[in-house]
Amino acid sequence: LPHNFRSTAEKSPKPLKQTLTMTATLTVYLDKITNLCDGDTLGKSDPYVKFELEQDNMLFDKDFGDQKSTKKKDELNPEYGETFTFELPSNLGLNNMVLTCKVMDDDMLMDDKIGQCKIKLEDLDLGSDELGVDRVVDNNWFCKDARIYLKLKYETD
Repeated sequence: LPHNFRSTAEKSPKPLKQTLTMTATLTVYLDKITNLCDGDTLGKSDPYVKFELEQDNMLFDKDFGDQKSTKKKDELNPEYGETFTFELPSNLGLNNMVLTCKVMDDDMLMDDKIGQCKIKLEDLDLGSDELGVDRVVDNNWFCKDARIYLKLKYETD
């Protein structure tokens, strides 16, 4: 062959290696929190929620990220109506998956933790239909326990 012509067999591109990773989505709908005790000495609390998703393993935990809600100014019974999504490999399922919900008070210098709960997702019967979940986030001695109200959904591609 002349030098400017080459056989396609010589330079055929290598097939692309395809790795199909199926993903799953955990959807967290934050409805509201009730009965927060006022932790601020000046004014009311300005609560927001920080969600953290991790796989709680014996030796090494695997982190799947965190997300924050909006802050509610001077509110002890905040209503949110906010949705958060976490993407994770579907081959893991919900085995050892823990959703931590930290209720924080937005302050000028440093945010204070009002309360928290941990939800073991494998203990719930999660699927494509929303499941209502509520948990105590602050055991109060002098007022009612604060509770967080969520709707959770787990879908695979």
